[in-house]
Amino acid sequence: MNRGREAADGRNPAGHAVPFAFPLRVYYEDTDAAGVVYYANYLKFLERARTEWLDRHALPLAELERHHNVVFVVTRAEIDFLGAARLGDRLEATVVFEATGRAQLSAHQTVRRDGDDLVRARIRLACLDRGGWKPARVPAELARLLEAPR
Repeated sequence: MNRGREAADGRNPAGHAVPFAFPLRVYYEDTDAAGVVYYANYLKFLERARTEWLDRHALPLAELERHHNVVFVVTRAEIDFLGAARLGDRLEATVVFEATGRAQLSAHQTVRRDGDDLVRARIRLACLDRGGWKPARVPAELARLLEAPR
């Protein structure tokens, strides 16, 4: 992970997106009978990082739902499993968002241990109207964050 200087907008001095990193710890409940993180639990780790990114940018999911009447749903998940995490491991889940349309976005994510990628994922999300479950425009505050120069 790039641990260099980061601007207030989440960019490094060269203008490239710096991944947001959310720290995680592997608990017993996260592991399977072999003592490694059960593969589906990585999706939970990735979700937590996306949610924390929104909170960090003062856009909590509950507020987006309440004030903009929208929800975000995962429409596609591409995941590469490169290594295994075990009970007690300290991990970080990263996220870099990009706008991919007026009503959808993608998250490029990793789960890492000591700087080594264990999981790489691309998650596609759709923004939907909470009432009718039809595509809805990404709220302006979020769109501005996603459109900032890279």
